[in-house]
Amino acid sequence: MKKKFFGTDGIRGQSNKFPMTAEIALKVGMAVGARFMDGNHKHRVVIGKDTRLSGYLIEPALTAGFSSVGMDVFLLGPVPTPAVSMLTKSLRADIGIMISASHNPYQDNGIKIFDSQGNKLSDNIEIEIENLIEKDLSIYLAKPDQIGRVTRLDDGKERYVEFVKNSFAKDKNLSRLKIILDCANGAAYSIAPKIFWELGAEVIPIGIKPNGFNINEECGSTNPKLLQRKVIEEKADIGIALDGDADRLVIVDENGQIIDGDKLIAIIAEKLHNEGNLKKDTVVITQMSNMALENYLSYIGISTKRVAVGDRYVLDEIKKNGYNFGAEQSGHIVLSDFSSTGDGLVAALQVLSILVNNKVKASSISNIFDLNPQILKNVKTKNSNILEIKEVQDFIKESQENLGKKGRIFIRKSGTENLIRIMIEGDNLGEISKICEMIYQKILSHDL
Repeated sequence: MKKKFFGTDGIRGQSNKFPMTAEIALKVGMAVGARFMDGNHKHRVVIGKDTRLSGYLIEPALTAGFSSVGMDVFLLGPVPTPAVSMLTKSLRADIGIMISASHNPYQDNGIKIFDSQGNKLSDNIEIEIENLIEKDLSIYLAKPDQIGRVTRLDDGKERYVEFVKNSFAKDKNLSRLKIILDCANGAAYSIAPKIFWELGAEVIPIGIKPNGFNINEECGSTNPKLLQRKVIEEKADIGIALDGDADRLVIVDENGQIIDGDKLIAIIAEKLHNEGNLKKDTVVITQMSNMALENYLSYIGISTKRVAVGDRYVLDEIKKNGYNFGAEQSGHIVLSDFSSTGDGLVAALQVLSILVNNKVKASSISNIFDLNPQILKNVKTKNSNILEIKEVQDFIKESQENLGKKGRIFIRKSGTENLIRIMIEGDNLGEISKICEMIYQKILSHDL
């Protein structure tokens, strides 16, 4: 069944426009509450948000929806997405909600939903919730004496700070490191600098002045140029950029060069493997990861499992098969021994521990293997079903046959934006560039 509200990462869209309206948020709160009201215990929901202006619109609507069906609501204010996941488990809540559109601009917003274990919901549960949203929800309204209470959890941020710090070795510190930290004017603007400072680093924070409109604006993991310049200007050891909700990161070395996401995956996997802490010596990666990553990990004795794009699919594979590490090339890194979702801060500390323990520079990570040429291109389309057109499908299939074993083509519809994402990898940059352009033009020619 095709979903109407949910995409690959919760519900997302332009603020004050379907489905990101106060009306829908109210119904989402009621529907999610009704779905998870199970048993005679007092039911709880934890709600966090990032720094978008529209958070003031969505948060009270969700709160009203949950309390109207009898759920107690704990409001966290601006916190990273993984903080919501962690606190949902810590508070024995039935559900966790993060109001964020992650790396998108301020005009967008979203609703991410976690179950009682801090995991994202399955497709089946999302469909159940969608069915409830479109039904008469008044039958679930609580009696006057059973309406949920609303509490602001003032120490939520501090609990998360200690949680993240506990992922770093107790006998180590960051005292020799100078770090430029870009918080994207997002959810981690007050938390992230504190964590690294308390662990002993010299921290120069940027992107820590949110005004409701500047989240991810020319800063953060999707726009790291400011971070790159700052690392060089300040002669820093490393630069760390988070996105709007701090569930992903980008690392910049001491020379101002971005370290590829697949190389971050490799270096963390190798660390866990050498410590004997990589379960089943396997890493979960997505279709976007470079083939060179697979080859390198295989060389050092680590297997890989590829899944669909989206951290939820990485998490599903981790849970299903008992692994403890998986990641996306984009910087979503899941270390399930610590967190049940991607956590940019926990992942950053893993990288920093490598620098501290091995007494190496960040640039050393960039030299572990060479990436195969890879082309990434987005096509903005009006027709969301364009990849279902037979002529387009046949052209893509023919292009892959022509490329043969020299490379691979992966094309998908974005789950968060109105885009078709093209990825082509091969050993000849000129050849894959030409193929990418032909596929791009073929898709455009059918976008009527």
